[in-house]
Amino acid sequence: MSLEDPTKPEADAAPVGETDDGLDYDALEALLGDLAIGRESHINAEAFVVRPDDVAEALITLRDEAGFDHCSCVTAQEYEDRYESIYHLRKYDDPTQEVGVVVPTSRDDPVSQSGNAAYRTADWHEREAYDLVGIEYDDHPDMRRILLPETWQGHPLRKDYNQEQPQVVSLREHANPLQDDYRGGENSDTMFLNIGPHHPATHGVLHLKTTLDGETVADVESDIGYLHRCEEQLCQQGNYRHQIMPYPDRWDYISAGILNEWAYARTAEDLADIDVPEYAQVIRTMSAEMCRIASHMLAVATFALDVYGDFTAIFMYAMQDRENMQNLLEDLTGQRLMFNYLRLGGVAWDLPEPREEFFEKTRDLLDDLPERLEEYHNLITSNEIFQMRCVDTGVLEPEVAKQYGATGPVARGSGIDYDLRRDDPYGYYDELDWDVVTEDGCDNYARVLVRMQEVEESAKIIQQCVDLLEDWPEEERTIQSNVPRTLKPEPDTEIYRSVEGAKGELGIYIRSDGTSTPARFKIRSPCFSNLQTLPEMSEGEYIPDLIASLGSLDIVLGEVDR
Repeated sequence: MSLEDPTKPEADAAPVGETDDGLDYDALEALLGDLAIGRESHINAEAFVVRPDDVAEALITLRDEAGFDHCSCVTAQEYEDRYESIYHLRKYDDPTQEVGVVVPTSRDDPVSQSGNAAYRTADWHEREAYDLVGIEYDDHPDMRRILLPETWQGHPLRKDYNQEQPQVVSLREHANPLQDDYRGGENSDTMFLNIGPHHPATHGVLHLKTTLDGETVADVESDIGYLHRCEEQLCQQGNYRHQIMPYPDRWDYISAGILNEWAYARTAEDLADIDVPEYAQVIRTMSAEMCRIASHMLAVATFALDVYGDFTAIFMYAMQDRENMQNLLEDLTGQRLMFNYLRLGGVAWDLPEPREEFFEKTRDLLDDLPERLEEYHNLITSNEIFQMRCVDTGVLEPEVAKQYGATGPVARGSGIDYDLRRDDPYGYYDELDWDVVTEDGCDNYARVLVRMQEVEESAKIIQQCVDLLEDWPEEERTIQSNVPRTLKPEPDTEIYRSVEGAKGELGIYIRSDGTSTPARFKIRSPCFSNLQTLPEMSEGEYIPDLIASLGSLDIVLGEVDR
């Protein structure tokens, strides 16, 4: 007689709802049972409505029984008769398998249960929802503002928010940060240390509230919001066709503008059922990978500066290579950082003339890249000091990374084989030959290796795009499809789409109301979720390891704060 629990599914059994043809939402609805009190159809996925006090149970059920191990985003919004939270769930193994969990709450008492018990990443996402929209979450570990000061009056994304009311931030005595649970006894050497706020020329205006026990980090809390500009509200005030596109460049303002623009373009194009010509898709793919290389070059440069202060050689070498890539992007777009090159339905204009000269400059840069990367490996990854600072520091185990919704090089450095360019294809990526880079080290060293190897893969993609564009028949070089001057998607149409940004999954949720502007525009920042992992990587390690771990995340506060 078997002693196994007959109700427990077999270890290798397929998750509930997963079929060869995709997801069986009827099976997921049956799995949730009485927890699901309604069902909605969003463009990207079906969504189930649950009661405010059943959130944790519903999320845990979908995570454990149906395999939705990635909470990519939490969106809060206001309707005329209610408030609503949407948990956008995916699978790391297959992000095309999506489901939403919609939690309506009353206008008089907008309170629902926290999803933190199921996904640790819900902590910050729900704090943001409380801060900007005003929804409170029961059983939340730290229900307070995250982007605005604690003394802020009102919630900026509410319809009744008074923008003209005065905001007074009082000078008050700070609470003692040396809590008893950090003291560890009478003989402990405990100290509170402010790291930052840093100058914007570093990784951004970030303040780390750090508690030290001797020389090791006992606790670290990221204080963000110094660059918060309420970009979501700005986008909600702009029309789909022209006024939103310039904003994404300002989220990750390092070099990744076209990647950011593509996140909005992909979402709005699917929302409004807009096709993009194949020729324009190739140009988008090429320019996006140019941005990825430029971004990774800066990441390597600043990380080397963080870890062992090599400003003269490595930093300047990498900045020069980034500069060379920016020269190509300037030739293509006319701008060096704020490109505003993509348009709904295509791109703003064709390749610069003479085309042969642009192709030659691009190929020259790509031909020099292998030798340059070998130089970086000699200077950085083979450097003994660098290895001592990075190997086995900032360790982020795969399951912990998934709990926090980590994506991009941070996740791939922990062995998580997740890349939306391959797993949820868009653009021209599925027509090209390239590989997803992963490393199993889970440490600061592995994350650097991933970025350096991704530069090689991006170069392969650019080379193939150049070959295609060079041979493209002149009469078929269509850069934009025919898009109406004014876009007014059907009211109450909802969609969440994302792209593989330089830092990870950059997603956007849009709900339309039948007008030319979005009723809700939510930005899913990869840096926001990745930064959440910092305490997991740093607690119990030394202060220099904390600095290295922060640098290895490659955050930009314009995207964290939005």
